[in-house]
Amino acid sequence: MAADKHSSWSYTEGLPDEDDILLRARERSHELGVSPVTPAVGAALTVLAAASKASTAVEVGAGAGVSGVCLLRGLGRQAVLTTIDADVDHLRAAREAYAEAGIPTNRTRTISGRASDVLPRLTDRAYDLVFLDADKAGLPGYVEQATRLLKEGGMLIVNDALDQDRVPEPAVREASTTTLRQVGRLVRENETLVSALLPTGTGLLLAVKQRP
Repeated sequence: MAADKHSSWSYTEGLPDEDDILLRARERSHELGVSPVTPAVGAALTVLAAASKASTAVEVGAGAGVSGVCLLRGLGRQAVLTTIDADVDHLRAAREAYAEAGIPTNRTRTISGRASDVLPRLTDRAYDLVFLDADKAGLPGYVEQATRLLKEGGMLIVNDALDQDRVPEPAVREASTTTLRQVGRLVRENETLVSALLPTGTGLLLAVKQRP
């Protein structure tokens, strides 16, 4: 009898036991009308951040701080997370979540602005981890900038890389789906990156920058 993949996905998503801090951040996300990362993605972010041993990280798309808290919990005690979002309400909610999680203010930097304007101003090869969870239309450009920002050995993470499971369906030609397919090709064809696509949540695209 074949295994039920949906049951496995549901089990994986239900496995993380989130605390009140993350649950309140999720509530604020819904109040603001933004979709937070799923519990399994949040858990994966914590593990990936810890495994990367990153000291500098960038997040594009604050949401209400769910993903930021998950990243910060995996990062080392001296690591700094820079969060970029054009919506000041999202940044305010993220800062509230960071404070509730007991994260010192010197470990976070929130920048209000469009990622397309902010990312080019960040320093080349200065970051160990970049997490993208922002507008789909801008992702190809964000991936290009992220590759520039990453140090050798740095990690790129793209959330919702399967576009709500539409990417594998050839008949789906929605703009967001087409863009995510393009992003996947850009990463796979980049000779400086080694990558993998995981079905966690609605898809996590992972890539590590290597020497060309």
